[in-house]
Amino acid sequence: MESAFLSPGQGDVEGRAGRSLYESDFYRWIQHTSTALKAKDFDQVDWDNLIEEIESMGRGERKELKSRLIVLIEHLLKLLYWDAEKVWSGRGWRSTVIEQRRQIQLTLEDSPSLRSALLEMCPDAYQQAREDVLLKSQLSEAAIPSEPPYAFSDLLNPRYLPGQSQPED
Repeated sequence: MESAFLSPGQGDVEGRAGRSLYESDFYRWIQHTSTALKAKDFDQVDWDNLIEEIESMGRGERKELKSRLIVLIEHLLKLLYWDAEKVWSGRGWRSTVIEQRRQIQLTLEDSPSLRSALLEMCPDAYQQAREDVLLKSQLSEAAIPSEPPYAFSDLLNPRYLPGQSQPED
């Protein structure tokens, strides 16, 4: 009977049941690929899957950035327009705004080229956030403008929080 797990040293190129190592043990594939690249043993690199994974990482970074942007905008809109709930939830919304800004800034520090992508994402992110707030709050469509009520520069400005007086620079 075949073991359900590969023992150390097995499956350097192929995993269980003739499947590639990439398909049968992703973590081991990463370790194998990393070792081969460090050793400049390029014949041992699974190039097709490596390229696919690198492209996927880039898509993942963009997706995370957009997701954080939607959450940030959603909470800014809640602070601006959902007055009935603000009394109970406003502090949490502000905390979410602060944390999303922090995480977006960290992502942009790690990948500065995503800054231009952030600007491209804003119109769609605003519409998605607006739809989410309208659904959650049951406010009328007219209650939240179809265009952002703030400048793009306010999105990542740590001193900008709706409903608070803004210190002058």
